[in-house]
Amino acid sequence: MNRIPHASALLDWMQAQESMALDLLERLALCESPSSDPGSQPAVRSVLAEALEPLGLRVRALPGRSSGGMLYASPKDRRRRAPAQLMLGHYDTVWPSGTLETMPYEHTDGVVRGPGVFDMKGGLVMMVLALGGLAALGVQPAVAPLIFANSDEEIGSRDSRRFIEALARRVIRVFVLEPSLGEAGRLKTSRKGIARFTISVAGQAAHAGLEPGKGASAILELSHVIQRLFELNDPDRGVTVNVGTIDGGLRPNVVAPESRAVVDVRVAGAEDARRIEAAIRGITASTPGTDVRVEGGFGRPPMEPTERNQRLWKRALELGAGLDLDLEQAAVGGGSDGNTTSLYTATLDGLGPVGGGAHAPDEHLLLDPTLRRAALLALLLADPPDPGADS
Repeated sequence: MNRIPHASALLDWMQAQESMALDLLERLALCESPSSDPGSQPAVRSVLAEALEPLGLRVRALPGRSSGGMLYASPKDRRRRAPAQLMLGHYDTVWPSGTLETMPYEHTDGVVRGPGVFDMKGGLVMMVLALGGLAALGVQPAVAPLIFANSDEEIGSRDSRRFIEALARRVIRVFVLEPSLGEAGRLKTSRKGIARFTISVAGQAAHAGLEPGKGASAILELSHVIQRLFELNDPDRGVTVNVGTIDGGLRPNVVAPESRAVVDVRVAGAEDARRIEAAIRGITASTPGTDVRVEGGFGRPPMEPTERNQRLWKRALELGAGLDLDLEQAAVGGGSDGNTTSLYTATLDGLGPVGGGAHAPDEHLLLDPTLRRAALLALLLADPPDPGADS
């Protein structure tokens, strides 16, 4: 039956599921799943699949080329060509296996701690809660809810991006269950684009004491390149260019024949992405006898506050008011798979858990506001299609 659920009824149901939510979150957290260990991913994916299948979803495990694979779920009774929406998340974490020994899973006074509970296994629990709440209230969304979760988000989604792009082209909206920002739970409506460049310099080796003039120092040339890179920084436009690591040379008494720098670039808009990338690729050597090679590029495009993204944000604001949520939006420097989907369809990011400490030893999730956010997700899923969704 297609109808709009009452916000208070959804919230009551969510709060009554606290024990179930905690049990599922613990099971997910105890399956340590570092991005760098593909073999660790099937266990956590199986736990998520077991929670989704009773909700009328057909769940598939998609093999990865270099990652631990992905999960895709869709309603068993989905009508072909019916409009669809996507819940997007990941089950990999930045934490290596064995972290639970020093950072155990704990729940005390409504605060849950442990590796990955906030970023973003709590968001996976919210997907299950949202669908369960709608089913319990007899609500079948007019827009079919799909789920995609990958195991390489924390390392750039290189393996899973092709699936994410394909899905984003087919759905009318995407809800990204990445953690919200701060304990106020701000939604993320803008994210910077992220690029990684490796700049290599080739020179000519020579004895630094006997025949220095026969050499061409790659380190000297790299020092010039680094100055040019830092000149590209523009804080007023949100452009950051950071040379994070450098290496090179053979020995102190040898003119360096090679050197290398790895560069992180973040930009707020697509125009700056094109401009900065062109500037970096245009760098040429100024030291005689050296050569500069630039590799890399933008792995995540900027997520900009487009008109369709802002309409989705405003709808979340309206629906949140019925749950006594005073929502705010925010622009952040980190990237997510929402950067990719925003190129193709309306995207709202940061809908996941409320808490803090992502990628830090104090990672934690606040249970009550996270349950309230699960009710918001359910309301968004039940919302009719936006007439302007294609614009």
